[in-house]
Amino acid sequence: MKIQGNAIRPGNIIEHKGRLWRAVRIQHVQPGKGGAYLQVELKDIRDGTKMNERFRSSEDVERVRLDQREYQFLYSDGDMYTFMDNETYDQISLPRELIGEPAVFLQEGMTVTIESYEGEPISVILPDTVTMKIVEADPVVKGQTASSSYKPAVLENGVRIMVPPHIEAGTRVVVNTSDGSYVERAKD
Repeated sequence: MKIQGNAIRPGNIIEHKGRLWRAVRIQHVQPGKGGAYLQVELKDIRDGTKMNERFRSSEDVERVRLDQREYQFLYSDGDMYTFMDNETYDQISLPRELIGEPAVFLQEGMTVTIESYEGEPISVILPDTVTMKIVEADPVVKGQTASSSYKPAVLENGVRIMVPPHIEAGTRVVVNTSDGSYVERAKD
């Protein structure tokens, strides 16, 4: 589907220079001289390389539609992760590179979205947040103000994150899967 260069939005998949790219960040630029353009940070969906590109409204860009299906995470075996299609119950094993950093937040039974292009899986999208238990948290340092200071803590999956001073070991917290940041204390 052809779209104008200035119609690209973050998250769109476009075909450019013979490869598939995900628009990560966009910025409208209006220089003093010349026409306005869209500065787009693109990330190759197969190998993760990044590129910045300028698109003018007069340019046509091929927007790609990906097939999205919901799968349930079953288990991991080394660097291979096995998922089951929620409708057909077919199982699929994918390498860790396809999932990327968020793979550490996969939990048994978690529903994820697998995007594929022409039948080939190209990305795994986890839920925006997961609830996990803190297994280790540093004690609060006296005199630390609660407004701006965070302390290190370790989640049940071994990932280290920064949490507010009032969070202690045993507390369940909500964590952002895209960057591993603390969101809030879980409502039990």
